[in-house]
Amino acid sequence: MNVPLLIARRYFSSKNKRNIISIISNISMVGVAVGTMALIIVLSVFNGLEDLVRTLYGKSDPDLLISAVKGKSFETNEQLLQRIRATPGVALLTEVIEDNALLQYHDRQMVVKLKGVSDNYFAQSNIDSAIVEGDHRLTRNEEPYALIGAGVQHELSIAIDNKFAPLRLLYPRNTGKKTLSMNPETAFTEQSIVAGGVFLIEQHIDDSYIFVPLDFAQSLLKYGNRRTALEIKVGESRTIEEAQEDLKKLLGPGFHVYNSDEQHVSLLKAIKVEKMFVFITFAFILLIASLNIFFSLSMLVIDKKKDIAILMAMGATSRTVRNVFLFEGSIVALVGAVVGLTLGILICWLQQTFHIVSMGMATSVVDSYPVKMQLSDIVLTGLAIVVITMTVSIRPALNASRQALRDNL
Repeated sequence: MNVPLLIARRYFSSKNKRNIISIISNISMVGVAVGTMALIIVLSVFNGLEDLVRTLYGKSDPDLLISAVKGKSFETNEQLLQRIRATPGVALLTEVIEDNALLQYHDRQMVVKLKGVSDNYFAQSNIDSAIVEGDHRLTRNEEPYALIGAGVQHELSIAIDNKFAPLRLLYPRNTGKKTLSMNPETAFTEQSIVAGGVFLIEQHIDDSYIFVPLDFAQSLLKYGNRRTALEIKVGESRTIEEAQEDLKKLLGPGFHVYNSDEQHVSLLKAIKVEKMFVFITFAFILLIASLNIFFSLSMLVIDKKKDIAILMAMGATSRTVRNVFLFEGSIVALVGAVVGLTLGILICWLQQTFHIVSMGMATSVVDSYPVKMQLSDIVLTGLAIVVITMTVSIRPALNASRQALRDNL
């Protein structure tokens, strides 16, 4: 029989505690419960946002992206491409040329990200599922078409499939001179293309990107055999991690091979850092809420001086007395934590299932706040509560174990 735990349970459930001690203990439990519930909910929302980012970018991101370590482009040849295609796990290879260009439509203009892709691009990308107007095909009857972001269309008021008003794309000529000619005819390479479709993925992409056939971008930008990236779709025979390691060994130190998360490492890292600071902030809130445990235990020690003296007279050691009050603080925190975890998990489940709390914006990519519960968050929250409870309970427990037997009998 664990005597300290038994006594602590009797103190916790006792109806004869002084009213103020009971009130402070209840406040402690409520504070821990609310803090725990809020921490679980907020961490789950951050998990949902992280998954949402992956989902949004996953429509246009490849499984693996190959780029040069130095410079924005690199030379390719058929031998290199064949070696990459022959790598185990590589199901599809797409050549990419991406650079800034000036887009003009009627009397309006803006700088856009021009992305030229080879014909097999849509076999590995899900961007065709994000088309909101027109057709995703970049070549029709051997004529090139552009796929533009919804933000670009809105900015320039672009009409789709209008061959009488094509898009004009301009790119600076590489003349080798340090100064750019003021004559647009000699300073820029210009080509026209019809807008064939509009996509809606994510604001950063929608507001700046235009997809065109690879040969169109190659001709406008004068890249020749140079490419800015190679996009890889990984087959079922290998995992993405295994294919990534194989390609790194094949290409050597002159190339980066990024997986999906590494392609947006800054954004995902920002979300993780924000999540960490939120966890720290709410841990401090839990600590402040748990200070009531310190006060209730301190008052309980004063109230139970005679009980402590009797226990010591019966042979209880200082360790036994100390454990009584440590268990008392733990029970108060545990009840609050269990209630908070239960409420937090229930609220997150309700949000996941019924989408109760909406984003409140008509233009948002999702109707309700994304939520995803993770076991690691629950475990970390539980560990934080244990550490905080022990921290605030140890001093009153030590004071109880140091009570003088003679003065209290």
